[in-house]
Amino acid sequence: MKLDNFLQLFVVKEKRFFPLFIKQSELILQGAKLLVEITHETDQEKRNSIAHSVKELESACDKVTDKILDELIVAFVTPFDREDIHTIASMMDTFMDCLHDCAKKFSIYQPKGEEPKLSEIAGCLLKDAEYVNQATLLFDSLRKNSKELDAICDNIKEDEHIVDDLYESYMSHIFQNESDLVELVKKKNIVEALEETSDHTKQLSDAIRTVIVKMS
Repeated sequence: MKLDNFLQLFVVKEKRFFPLFIKQSELILQGAKLLVEITHETDQEKRNSIAHSVKELESACDKVTDKILDELIVAFVTPFDREDIHTIASMMDTFMDCLHDCAKKFSIYQPKGEEPKLSEIAGCLLKDAEYVNQATLLFDSLRKNSKELDAICDNIKEDEHIVDDLYESYMSHIFQNESDLVELVKKKNIVEALEETSDHTKQLSDAIRTVIVKMS
């Protein structure tokens, strides 16, 4: 048994990490809401403004992630394995990075018109952000909340399957119907970024499930 695990049996749990995970998830949730907004927006300047706001959230999330890693260095006892804290903090940060990348692509490429399927995929990512936020609120009692956390991970996994279907359908649609090659490339790059974000949320849920199994 690792020293951290042994000490966790006898020492009051260190609580400093939980508010930081919650803060990360709140920033991610704000970013996901803005991503949905940008998929419905067709005005160039408004798209640029939304993407800038997501960038500010991404910078704020970086600072919270750095704080978690700083606390990890000095903490004598941690609520769960140090490696898992590092992994989850880093993957949460990457989730925010992915949201920013998607918003940035809308701002840079400025695709013509509104694409409902892109908005639908962004809506799935927003649901995932909500699930991640719900999960972080349960981190302070992992054993007690293990079933609820496991259900949240299942929901994220199901969303990933939905996004895969939407991605394949959209790719088929644009290659069959988009005659403007420049627009085709723009839309292809955007939907790939959205789909990669969904894949990452699944990986994040797997990391959370790993902690649940260890703590059970």
